Amino acid sequence: MGKVAILVPREEMLYHAHNILQEKSKSKKHYEIGDMKVVRTKNAVMEARQSIAGGASMIIARGLQASLIKQYTDIPVIEIVITAQEMALLVVKAKQILKKENPVIAVVGFQNMFCDMSYFDSIYAIELRTFYAENNEDLRMTTMRAVEENVDLIIGGEVAVETAAQAGIPSLFLSNTEDSIRNAFSMADSVSYAMEVEKKNAAQMETLLDYSFGGVVNVDGNGKIIAVNALMEGILGQPRKKLTGSFLTEIFPDLDHVRTERMLSQGGDGFSTFLMVNGTSVFAMLAPVLIEGEVDGLILTCHKMKKKVSTNQQEVQKKRTANGLIALGRFEDILQESPAMQDCVHQAKLFSLSDFPVLIEGEAGTQKRLIAQSIHNASFRSRNAFADISCRGLSEEEQFLLLFDEKGAVLQVDGGTVFMDDGEYLHPANQYRLLQLIRYKICCGKEPQRNKHADVRVLFALSEPGRLERAVETGAFRKDLYYLLKGLCLNIPPLRECREDVKQLLENTVRDCCERFDRYHVFTPGAMEALLNYPWPGNRYQVENFCERLVLTASKRLLDEKMVLGVLTELFEKAERKQDLQTANTKEAAQTESWKDEQEELLVKTLKKYGGNRKKTAQELGISKSTLWRWMKKYSLFDENII
Repeated sequence: MGKVAILVPREEMLYHAHNILQEKSKSKKHYEIGDMKVVRTKNAVMEARQSIAGGASMIIARGLQASLIKQYTDIPVIEIVITAQEMALLVVKAKQILKKENPVIAVVGFQNMFCDMSYFDSIYAIELRTFYAENNEDLRMTTMRAVEENVDLIIGGEVAVETAAQAGIPSLFLSNTEDSIRNAFSMADSVSYAMEVEKKNAAQMETLLDYSFGGVVNVDGNGKIIAVNALMEGILGQPRKKLTGSFLTEIFPDLDHVRTERMLSQGGDGFSTFLMVNGTSVFAMLAPVLIEGEVDGLILTCHKMKKKVSTNQQEVQKKRTANGLIALGRFEDILQESPAMQDCVHQAKLFSLSDFPVLIEGEAGTQKRLIAQSIHNASFRSRNAFADISCRGLSEEEQFLLLFDEKGAVLQVDGGTVFMDDGEYLHPANQYRLLQLIRYKICCGKEPQRNKHADVRVLFALSEPGRLERAVETGAFRKDLYYLLKGLCLNIPPLRECREDVKQLLENTVRDCCERFDRYHVFTPGAMEALLNYPWPGNRYQVENFCERLVLTASKRLLDEKMVLGVLTELFEKAERKQDLQTANTKEAAQTESWKDEQEELLVKTLKKYGGNRKKTAQELGISKSTLWRWMKKYSLFDENII
């Protein structure tokens, strides 16, 4: 047990403490006692600090003195609390003095001095009233409140007894017996045990941190770092003194802030992710520390994924960089405001840890190339070359020369990554060569003796989702290669599923255009809503070109709904009409002008019903929002002439 200081307001309490300590010594229970003093309240904090300087690890005190010491020191304070037995003795003595049935008895003092007295009224046939003071100066006034309520007797300390005597009311001094002091020592035993357990846990944690094979960060319930191990110091390149007290998300900016905050507040399962830390690729795992189901903190572990590059490798890298075989894109360059895109990027980060091929699917303009570059730059191959080859529109021989020839991409980026775009157009003979490359790391030449070893990772993208399955069904694509590619499949969501990204992309692109052309334009709320509801089948390409045209041709500062719809119609309506004609059925093609009038009437009626809300209108009519948008353009129905 640690050293204990006993600071109390009365000499008799020290006498009781001496008796208990003698009993404990006989039972071989040893207490290391520091100071044992009677102190005045105004000196309590000063005396406590002197005891702490003398080595005390906990203090036993009473009442206001205990409260003050707790407030102004940082070690455990054990409060001496009047026990139920001690209060019962005082109540019985008070009844003997008063010789009255159901007397009104007041208890005056500080709340932390007393036990629970909820049932004293019924047990002892009294009316017990409690008067608690906030501070020492307030004690006399608190006693006067009891006097004013005409109580029969007051139980309290020196000030209460003195004030009661001046008012002519009987009183009893609130004294402690050995019972309450004994309880305080028992509590000190429990606190000491808890402190020893905490010390052991801290020592075990320190050992775990120091001997872990990875970097470890211990975080408290507020998200602040409370401990790091030596390996993590090395990964971060900062000393633990500087790291301690910082927020986890400040030190690890790539960490998913939303999921981290959610874990701190709600708990749940941990998650793994990939991070770039101080120029080093690491695999990180974040898990909550739970105590009785409540989150008490987090543990982050990190493992390095890269090896240092030798001098020879550095020279090769410089040469490849000079040849343009590099990937510039990184995950932080990807627009990811929407949950759908955040999930996609998170999955891509995990895939970057593997060396298996990744099948990337997405519509035109969904940043497949940027995703591929980011995966390469987040992988352990990032210091090596990156080649970007499109398979579309090439003959079998041209594909071979670009990919598998001695001067082809595979041998040029040995140790790096090959990104094959429009991969479903790969010819059968080259599909076989790709299979050999992925499965056996062999680059097959035209003749067997020209086969060479090639350690290359393949990122395989399709021109549109589902193309590979259709090619397999028709026999145009090898089944074995299909299953080899299908393991790590990454689906990039289109912009229409990423509303937050559309808004950010529109604002960023218009701002960039305004800066380049020295103009100033902003969207009205109606215009932004119309653009957010547009399906953007061309995704990022379409958004960027639309904004370029819009800013160049805008005649006023505010870009309103009519203006943006006009540009959309001018640019894309012809292509959309052609698509509509190709997909329209016979019944729709044969519609009469009468039906068109009825259609317009129904459309206007439904829009008015829902106050112009396009989502609800489309649901009511059983059509998509893009179809609704085309109908509105057809009949020139804008918000100003609907509502």
